[in-house]
Amino acid sequence: MSVVSYWDRYAAGAAEKIGPVEVSIEKGFSWTQYDHHGPAEELLEQPDKSLELGCGCGDNVAYLARKGVDAAGVDLSPAQLKKAQERWGDVEGARFHLREAVDHLRTTDETYDAIYSIWGAFWFTDPRRLLPAIRERLNPHGVFVFSQAPAVDGCYGAQGMYGNGFNGKILPVQRWAYSEEMWEGILVHHGFLDVEARVLEAPDSENLGTLIVTARAL
Repeated sequence: MSVVSYWDRYAAGAAEKIGPVEVSIEKGFSWTQYDHHGPAEELLEQPDKSLELGCGCGDNVAYLARKGVDAAGVDLSPAQLKKAQERWGDVEGARFHLREAVDHLRTTDETYDAIYSIWGAFWFTDPRRLLPAIRERLNPHGVFVFSQAPAVDGCYGAQGMYGNGFNGKILPVQRWAYSEEMWEGILVHHGFLDVEARVLEAPDSENLGTLIVTARAL
């Protein structure tokens, strides 16, 4: 089973949780796993053109497009892109590409004012591959923002898991995790400026917070 199959299966489960279009519109744009919590699209600094890496069902892409942004999303799962087109295919300015994130960035001629990932493709892609590709596609002074789970203390770098759990066919999936200080150093090393990494506390401080990292191109 390929990684694409894993994300197609994930999409099937996620479809039961995302709710109807009206619910997504009411929730708006969010970087965290908690509804109506934390910053929204202001972290993208009002781009004219944006790209989401791992756009899933396309809610955030459509949100930006409805505000007048030329908003694109890329995802490697056919099931996710099918759901995005069904939900938001009639929204002017919303575009969806069935591609792996690095492949899209390396082959497109487009550039963007903002590139972002919300618990998405950036988490699941080696930053040594992805960050140079992001940097090449950002316009001067463009912004890059991503959110994901904070690293477990002392557990940094590639984090392996089995996408099928411990039963069934072998399906290794990797995620990349670093401390806030490590992420700041990694992005600076790859040519980004004004890097800030922080963990936003959950609404209940006993629950898991959200790592949010912002950076700017030269």
